[in-house]
Amino acid sequence: MPAAQHPAYPVGLRLTGRKTIVIGGGQVAQRRLPALIAAGADITLISPSATPSVEAMADAGEITWVRRRYEEGDLADAWYVLIATADRKANDEASAEAERTRTWCVRSDDADAATAWTPATGRTEGVTVAVLSSEAADRDPRRTAAIRDALVEALRDGTVSVHKERTPGVALVGGGPGDPDLITVRGRRLLAEADVVIADRLGPRDLLDELPPHVEVIDAAKIPYGRQMVQEAINQALIDHAKQGKAVVRLKGGDPYVFGRGMEEAQALAAEGIPVTVVPGISSSISVPGAAGIPVTHRGVAHEFTVVSGHVAPDDERSLVDWSAMARLTGTLVILMGVDKIGKIAEALIAHGKPADTPVALIQEGTTAAQRRVDATLATVGETAVSEGVKPPAVIVIGAVVNEGPDRNPR
Repeated sequence: MPAAQHPAYPVGLRLTGRKTIVIGGGQVAQRRLPALIAAGADITLISPSATPSVEAMADAGEITWVRRRYEEGDLADAWYVLIATADRKANDEASAEAERTRTWCVRSDDADAATAWTPATGRTEGVTVAVLSSEAADRDPRRTAAIRDALVEALRDGTVSVHKERTPGVALVGGGPGDPDLITVRGRRLLAEADVVIADRLGPRDLLDELPPHVEVIDAAKIPYGRQMVQEAINQALIDHAKQGKAVVRLKGGDPYVFGRGMEEAQALAAEGIPVTVVPGISSSISVPGAAGIPVTHRGVAHEFTVVSGHVAPDDERSLVDWSAMARLTGTLVILMGVDKIGKIAEALIAHGKPADTPVALIQEGTTAAQRRVDATLATVGETAVSEGVKPPAVIVIGAVVNEGPDRNPR
């Protein structure tokens, strides 16, 4: 049977410290070099030119760059060679040398002339997934890449689970702004592995429906201005379940450390000797304005943005915010948890010199199917929030960026 009709024999090459040659510094090399570098290979690039990214790898000392074309003898003592030039004659000559020196050779221009193929590869949580077509006639890279992506995604989100030692302690997982697709892949995987999930109302609730029946879900019920599970009770629940040896996830909206009391929980757990894993989440302070078409920074408009908690009014003695300083800022001001206080906040900003006609946007239920945006100015926002029935959760954006958007003319 001709060699091309036999399936490839899969194997993992251990190239750490071993001489590896890459011929050609174009886009193929740019894609393949990072994995070779990560494998610890001793890499020599042979090419008269290279893409800026490949050149940066050479400048950083990650590869050795010989700035010329391939020459006979370049593969001496090499373990592995990647041939990726547009010169068919040079590719044939290098491939012939690899055959004589018994060096495993990958060719980007002619897979049938190579002695090795590069699989579609993905990595997650210490596992490498590599997909090769078993038939030479069906080596469509799009098909193998699609299979790889499906397998990696299934491993990441817990659809396909493999037995592994669970992370001890409690995971504080930032669930993002509300859309279940905006949780990190690590957060989703930890949810799939959990025995107990203690969830906030502002977390991505749709993800709870995907949990297996045996998972205990505890509603932290931190509903604004309604009944709530006090923080001490949440801390104790985390401690109790963790001490029972269960895999515990504290699912929070946004990011655990952006007005999420995540550090209070981490400190309580640390005091009991319970390990804590923190999984950052996408903060609503950035993502919700973006979903509503508002950039929190924009060239020529805002060079900074400030995120402020609005859960206490400016005239409240508990407030830690310097509202006079906020009024002097020329960038974007993002207010979280401030729907019922926005009237007083606007008054304070105007009193400290912020123009009354400064644009304001209120974005309710951002990134979800119920998202809506209400526009106003500092002078009108208090009345507008009431008349339009804006309810929490809502993110409030103050500044000139409110008038920017994809449908605006670029500067």
